[in-house]
Amino acid sequence: MGNKLSGKELVKLGFPKNNTINIALGQINRYRKREKKENILLEAQEVLLHPESFKTHATWSKVAEGLLDPVQVQKKLNQLRTSKVPFSIFGENEIDEQAKFQLYDALKLPVAVRGALMPDAHSGYGLPIGGVLATENAVIPYGVGVDIGCRMSLSIFDVPASFLKGKDHQLLAILKDNTKFGMTETHDIKADHDVFYRDEFNDIPLLKKLKTKAYKQLGSSGGGNHFVEFGIVKLSNPLPEWELEHKEYLAVLSHSGSRGLGANIAQHYTDLATKKCPLPKNVQHLAWLDLNTEEGQEYWLAMNLAGDYAKACHDDIHRRIAKALGKKVVVTIENHHNFAWKEKVDGKECIVHRKGATPAQKGVLGIIPGSMTAPGYIVKGKGNEESLNSASHGAGRLFSRSKCKSSFTQSQIKKILADNDVKLIGGGIDEAPMAYKDINKVMALQTELVDILGTFTPKIVRMDR
Repeated sequence: MGNKLSGKELVKLGFPKNNTINIALGQINRYRKREKKENILLEAQEVLLHPESFKTHATWSKVAEGLLDPVQVQKKLNQLRTSKVPFSIFGENEIDEQAKFQLYDALKLPVAVRGALMPDAHSGYGLPIGGVLATENAVIPYGVGVDIGCRMSLSIFDVPASFLKGKDHQLLAILKDNTKFGMTETHDIKADHDVFYRDEFNDIPLLKKLKTKAYKQLGSSGGGNHFVEFGIVKLSNPLPEWELEHKEYLAVLSHSGSRGLGANIAQHYTDLATKKCPLPKNVQHLAWLDLNTEEGQEYWLAMNLAGDYAKACHDDIHRRIAKALGKKVVVTIENHHNFAWKEKVDGKECIVHRKGATPAQKGVLGIIPGSMTAPGYIVKGKGNEESLNSASHGAGRLFSRSKCKSSFTQSQIKKILADNDVKLIGGGIDEAPMAYKDINKVMALQTELVDILGTFTPKIVRMDR
């Protein structure tokens, strides 16, 4: 007999042939899969004989409930509504049709309340990138995205931009020595952080297993479009509390998320959601978890932990760079753009998913990057309810990764970098500056969503590869 417990073995013990079997296997796989099968079977026999004694048991409570009050397996699909809930699209002529259709599907979910699409939008899995969706007491793991808490962080130094002149080699070396990218690179000297002492790492079995990996990856960045870069901040409308003039300053900008921790959380709870919430095949990535359920509450805690971990990664990156530079950070501006929040929509509390969208409530600060040769924008939200208090999270892709590889060459990229006086470490053809929409056009399409306080122009860029 193999080491993995099967439904047949539970039936042999006397378990009824109904959903109790599925519940038992799910709980065992989730909490006890490292234990010997013989011990699990002995315990399962006790649960079967005395279910009332296990009603509050950590592993067996749901199984006991199923035995005491059998429920039939729900096989019926959750059908979409025939009409869409209210929505707004900003920059409609710049957005591909597939992204719009993905939003339209999401707007027909039974839990949907309101939606919006940002001008940098393009198609993705579940919600489109640049999609915003408010739901009623339900969270959609793929509405948040795989890279939970993917975010921007900008550190401005009270150092004039002229500091960059003639220091290319020094700054390139600082980025090489103090940033790590991709699946395998980690810092030799690890940093500790308060986030690792959170109860969730002990209370949620999945997170307990991921803690060591999260510790190793702290202060590192992912692949793809994630970056750390030195550049020039030009303040056109600085806030009084910054105590900075209308000048140009040295700054560091980073873009990354919650690494393997977030990816594993996303996969685990997406799998759970698709089982708990069967949907038609074309929209199965929009499966949700009810926040009144244990699974929904668990995902919510795990998602928030992943978001805080992503912030901790950025904090560590900026700490290392500031130390190597020997300069003090005077202003930090940061924001998530893959997350879900509890916010008021039309007067009632909803779950607002922003998948590739920047929070833009009235007065809230954020960063909207361009590309490695185009400026990013420091913005302040206007609190536009039509956009669900959101703005774009960047310029948005014009070409897919595969299209980039067949359309552009390294020599073309080198020429554009040279023309813009940008030095690059790493970066593939799929992240070519030409892969992105015109950030100035995107910003012009969201003047009713944000005010511009300044720009960040990249000069020395580090990416994966």
